Amino acid sequence: MGNLSYRNFTLGVEEEYMVLDPKTRELKSHEQRIVQEGQKIIKDKVKAEMHQAVVEVGTDICANAEEAFKDVATLRSTIAQIAGDMDLWVGASGTHPFSHWESQLITDHVRYNQIVNELQEAARSNLIFGLHVHIGMEDKEMAMHIANSARYFLPHVYALSTNSPFWEGRKTGYKSFRTKVFDKFPRTGIPDYFESYEAYQKYVQTLIKTNCIDNAKKIWWDLRVHPFFNTVEFRICDVPMTINETIAIAALFQAICAKLYKLRHQNLNFIMYQRALITENKWRAGRYGLDGSLIDFGKETEVNTRLIIYELLDFVDDVVDELGSRHWINQISKILETGTGADRQLKVFEQSNSLVTVTDYIHDQFLIV
Repeated sequence: MGNLSYRNFTLGVEEEYMVLDPKTRELKSHEQRIVQEGQKIIKDKVKAEMHQAVVEVGTDICANAEEAFKDVATLRSTIAQIAGDMDLWVGASGTHPFSHWESQLITDHVRYNQIVNELQEAARSNLIFGLHVHIGMEDKEMAMHIANSARYFLPHVYALSTNSPFWEGRKTGYKSFRTKVFDKFPRTGIPDYFESYEAYQKYVQTLIKTNCIDNAKKIWWDLRVHPFFNTVEFRICDVPMTINETIAIAALFQAICAKLYKLRHQNLNFIMYQRALITENKWRAGRYGLDGSLIDFGKETEVNTRLIIYELLDFVDDVVDELGSRHWINQISKILETGTGADRQLKVFEQSNSLVTVTDYIHDQFLIV
């Protein structure tokens, strides 16, 4: 590559964890005690979320996947330790297998009260756990260009992250039901294409001016140019069950951005596809995970999802070593072979016929590397 610098492609990882009662395995409010204790050790890397049974963590800005791995591993073990000291458990799954949202408490905070007041049952029922990955960009224009192109790959990576097959005690038939729950919110899903960052800003200003939103953080798309940081934020994924899966997915998003950047510098552009087409692939990924097929729009044909993900790995291969993430990108093949969190949850359920056993499994996997 020579003169192309990938130093800008820093990583930031945010994960949402569920807090569990070890006796009933139900979701349990920790009354923000985990957050308060956590802040003494890991400062502002731990935050409260809208529902009191959720803990959100975020890494520092990491130079590479290896740094992100160390940070996420520390965050998970710290939160697990604090929860354990309070006789609580934690776990990572896009939805809880059987807890009902109606019985869950909302955090008393101006922003959350406002959201609940506006969105009502859609907000109260939004008891889901996601993974957000920030990739650093040199400026907002480049972020917009890369976000436009990266939209195409969102369903591919989402399929790898699927980890929410159960909802309120039922097998949903989806590998990721989490996004179905989130779809009730406005301004979600695959974003449109914007011809420039200025055009995107104009859209945001229109929404603010007309009282749709008070700031751009209320745009909850599957990918967005972050309103405050120079990052592209990928928001489509379920929180993965294990640390390795999280870092493998983060490394893949980083590699996609670096590859698109490289193409841009060679005056090559990735084809822009319509939101409506990409949304078809998102639906398939959520319903079937790795076991279905995605559409190859170039060939206008269905392709086995695992195959299309191997093609994606080939596509990014020439930037992986420069990013120093070969080890983590290799973990993607492991997910393709052994299945996603959803596949493993379903397998445990098949063997045990017990959602309590599934919840135990989720908890047991939390610190697995």
